[in-house]
Amino acid sequence: MPADKVTLKIPRPLYDNLKQSIQGTGFSSVNEFVVYVLRDLTSGLKPKGRPSRATRPVPAALDARDARDSSGLTQAEIEIIRKRLHDLGYI
Repeated sequence: MPADKVTLKIPRPLYDNLKQSIQGTGFSSVNEFVVYVLRDLTSGLKPKGRPSRATRPVPAALDARDARDSSGLTQAEIEIIRKRLHDLGYI
C-alpha cells in the first residue's frame, strides 16, 4: 500500500449497503464514494475550536432519530446522501 494511503475498516453490512447504493451513480467504488463523502463532510470543519460531536447541532433532517438499519445508517441519512448524489447529477 502506498505510504500516502491508510486502511479504514467499516462494518461489512455498511460496505455492502454502500456498494449497492452507489450502483449507477458514477462512483467506481465504495472507496471513491467514501472519500468523496468524507471530504464533503469535513470541508467546513475548523481544525481548532470546533464543537465536540456531543455539542454540535444535529441537522434537522437527522433529528428524527429513526432506527438504524443493518447498514448503520438511518433512513434520514440515506435520504440526505441520495439527495446530495441527485443534486450533483450522479443519480
